[in-house]
Amino acid sequence: MAINVGTVSAGVDTVERPGNRTYRGPFTIMTILFFMWGFMTVWNDILIPRFKEAFTLNYFQVMLIQFAFFGAYTFGSLVYYLVSMFWGDPINRIGYKNGVIIGLLLAAAGSLLFYPAAILISYPFFLMALFIVGVGFAMLQIAANPYITILGPERTASSRLNLSQAFNSFGTTIGPIIAGWLIFKVFNGPGSHGAQSVKIPYLCLGVVFLALAVFFMFAHLPNFTNTEHVTRGAGALKHPHTVLGMLAIFMYVGGEVCVGSSIINYLNLPKLGGLSHEEASKFLAFYWGGLMIGRFMGAFALSDVRKWLRNTIVVLLPVVAFITIWVLSGRANALHYGVMLAVMLAAFFLGAASPQRMLALFSFIIIALLLTGMLSAGAAAIWAILGIGLFDSVMWSNIFSLAIEGLGALKSQAASLLMMSVFGGALMPPLQGIVADHIGIQLSFIVPMVSYVYIAFYGLYGYRAGRRSKAIPAGNI
Repeated sequence: MAINVGTVSAGVDTVERPGNRTYRGPFTIMTILFFMWGFMTVWNDILIPRFKEAFTLNYFQVMLIQFAFFGAYTFGSLVYYLVSMFWGDPINRIGYKNGVIIGLLLAAAGSLLFYPAAILISYPFFLMALFIVGVGFAMLQIAANPYITILGPERTASSRLNLSQAFNSFGTTIGPIIAGWLIFKVFNGPGSHGAQSVKIPYLCLGVVFLALAVFFMFAHLPNFTNTEHVTRGAGALKHPHTVLGMLAIFMYVGGEVCVGSSIINYLNLPKLGGLSHEEASKFLAFYWGGLMIGRFMGAFALSDVRKWLRNTIVVLLPVVAFITIWVLSGRANALHYGVMLAVMLAAFFLGAASPQRMLALFSFIIIALLLTGMLSAGAAAIWAILGIGLFDSVMWSNIFSLAIEGLGALKSQAASLLMMSVFGGALMPPLQGIVADHIGIQLSFIVPMVSYVYIAFYGLYGYRAGRRSKAIPAGNI
């Protein structure tokens, strides 16, 4: 296989890179992209209470926001997979860089469509715009996730994904604070329809994505194309650990989105704070910030740095987070969240740098937190739900890296299948909405609980199903 600068095999395990090095410059640039789509994705959690009130919707109807957005992921990924089956993997032909540019342009187009949707005050138009954004993000994810895994040795792929996802979570941490401030306060003019408050913020996001597309056109990135070996057929589906990983991604994204989508309305309940939408949106930062903290910890816990340095950083990160929360949010919030941080730190050491063990352990903890949030009231229930983000943190990257491990040139095809499974984020929130309409928002968390039961199974067994220990060493990331 001929290999030169800009034409490296897409995801082939045997690719020969100089010194098997990590491409730090391209990795840094890609991490900025992870931040941006995290920043925007979480705005859906602000749109849900905004549109529920503005269009007088029930829980099921308003959860169609997530159905449109994550359903687009499935649509885009399905189209990609079908193309890869019959004509060969598109990413192998056009390269990861061009895949990113296409995704950015689609995300920009969808964001800009919010402007006419707000003028027309049309909920279906908003859903269509979100669908286009989702298709763009699907292309970004198909290109970016496997791209991160091949920007260095495969044994540290999960560590790199966790680090990139940590910056993605930094975007989701500050996203709801900024979006809540803009949509509920700055652009929420008196006498105007509530939906019009999203017009200017999404216009600005569209311009940002256009600027990023231009930047990537001229950025010096290895393109990693491979026109000499473009795989056709449904090869990735022949690997049971990948198929079970698809369901694990479905369950994980569904569970994560269900919880995040419900927090504002959950905190609006009298026995759970009775907070206004604007105040409750600030608490979303604890949920999404937990993913950021956990992913930074996971990036080091699963890395190949020296053990003493790895353990020191893993301990220091929650300590720094605790001090930061104390300074910015007050003593009471810091003490409540500190309990969650302590539990997570213990769980990281029990996970012992094993992606599959972490999946199972963190899933069991989340199940316990969901039960607490469903069956209790006051601070215990509130912080149990907000603390789930900490334990969601490493699930995406660990599931993703385990599911594509050892697939060689099939990695991009497998990535499209895994992105197709993001449909869990489209299907499960409306399902939770139906349950909430019948038994209330608090008990509706039974829906995401099912997700984490399955993820625990994947961490215990599913990740190694059908794999020959010598050919594909389980957990050797």
